[in-house]
Amino acid sequence: MRRATRWGAPAAILAAAAGVAALAGTTGGHAATAVKPIVIGWAFDQKGQMAPFDDPALAAAKIRVAQINAKGGAFGGRPLAIKTCDTQNNDPAKAKACAASLLGAGANIIFTTCDVDFATPVVQEAINRGVLAVAPCIGTDQMGPKRFGAKGKLAFSFGNVAQDEGSAMAEYAHRRGWKTAALATNTLLVYFKNVVQAFDKRFTQLGGKVVDRESYATGANNVGAAVTRLNSHKADVVVTSTSFGELPALVSGLRALGNKTPIINSWAGDGTYWLPKNPEVTNYYCVTYASVFGDDPNKDVKKMIAALKKAGSPPGTGGFVGGAAAIDGVVTAIRRAHGSTGGAALAAQLVKFKKVPALGGSISFSPTLHTVFGRQYRVIEINNNKAKYVGAVTAKVLPKL
Repeated sequence: MRRATRWGAPAAILAAAAGVAALAGTTGGHAATAVKPIVIGWAFDQKGQMAPFDDPALAAAKIRVAQINAKGGAFGGRPLAIKTCDTQNNDPAKAKACAASLLGAGANIIFTTCDVDFATPVVQEAINRGVLAVAPCIGTDQMGPKRFGAKGKLAFSFGNVAQDEGSAMAEYAHRRGWKTAALATNTLLVYFKNVVQAFDKRFTQLGGKVVDRESYATGANNVGAAVTRLNSHKADVVVTSTSFGELPALVSGLRALGNKTPIINSWAGDGTYWLPKNPEVTNYYCVTYASVFGDDPNKDVKKMIAALKKAGSPPGTGGFVGGAAAIDGVVTAIRRAHGSTGGAALAAQLVKFKKVPALGGSISFSPTLHTVFGRQYRVIEINNNKAKYVGAVTAKVLPKL
């Protein structure tokens, strides 16, 4: 998952770029003119805690760029090019400098890391210059005007908005007949908090009962205390949204106490990179963009996974879909804007998206929600450390938080 920057630009990108950078015309003896590429500057976390999410998205985006360039480019023969910069575990000062360097080198559009709290320095650097800021998988409604004010009109994410994700989790729980839930909120990120809040609202609407609400935080060394309190309440399902070291700590902590209650997590808990060897994880679920376990129902998703593996960058989570989908969406916006790469022109097109086709599902935005809603989620189940696709769910209601 952390090899994305090492495999470099695929040969297809270079070949396609060379092909489209041909003569613009030689009539009348005029000199040939090269076609200028559309440059995407990608500020991402190469090796830090967001690497399991950022790296697959970038890898899929590179493959999608190669495919688009091979077919003639984004618009008017102009190829796409990706230039990257490492935010070094999303250190704020380094992330800001990273974005500034990409913009200074001529980036037309800026892509950023998969969490809005970590992405803020990069986003601000872009939108303050009138440049479109895009995330492949940020999952909150704050990637837009809610956090960034008027200039936030230039910020979009192809991730799933937390309200939608939490609602889908609640609907899956209801489908399974789980009538009581214990909530465990990681307070580190807005995304973590909003997913659980949305689950709470939607689960209650569906007739479910929340029997416990606990909190903990990445880096606070308080997961164990939350686990002890959770274990003292009988529930049909334990609900959380978390990743990093707190995910194995929460799951292992409950299982070590003999608590076999199903646990459901958001996309943050996708993949198997985090699994402890002892005790093995069982009766664990998460919702995600796609199954990376060879059983996704979408043939185009399977083709992308195969391409990623061939490129030496197998995806660790379903979030790779956001990387390709973001490229799909940006190219659609460029074409609808008749080739413009101006931030305002592209944002004006993106905000009108209603079920626009992209890898893994359709894309919808609104003036208030610049993060995707209405996408179909894959439900992944893990038993004995083995993961598999067990169904799909789409949120029917978007709770207001």
